[in-house]
Amino acid sequence: MKKPIPSSFLRLCFAAALIAAGTACSEPSNTSAAATPAAPAAPATPAPAAASDAASSLGARITAEIGDAACDNASQCRTLPVGSKACGGPAGFLPWSTKRSNGELLARLAAEQAAAEKKMNENSGMMSTCSVEQDPGATCIAGRCVLQPRGLGGIDAR
Repeated sequence: MKKPIPSSFLRLCFAAALIAAGTACSEPSNTSAAATPAAPAAPATPAPAAASDAASSLGARITAEIGDAACDNASQCRTLPVGSKACGGPAGFLPWSTKRSNGELLARLAAEQAAAEKKMNENSGMMSTCSVEQDPGATCIAGRCVLQPRGLGGIDAR
């Protein structure tokens, strides 16, 4: 007859998995390279660099299209999901104004950027904790669209 696994052991395993997942998202450190045995060199592929360059270029275009996000009132403010997390979903949100920006163009650029980041994540084997970024909403403050603080009217407000 098998003994049941103690719940304390399961909690310890779960905590270790969370810690491992959290450290997997960080950039690799060059200082530990000497301490680990050398692995056989993999053939160089330009795809991750190309995906990274594309994502950066698209990010700059998105920022330029958003500009100063000027607004007269909160009804002109929107949020744009940008980037891609390793588990899926946006990496964050940017505020933009319907007064100054083309929403269709922004949506297309953001989709292209998310696809480039997704490809980069897949090629690099990026992992994440799979936390979900909630859309905070945007509002007009001092003539400029800004993200709302958490809990003040965004989707997180309860």
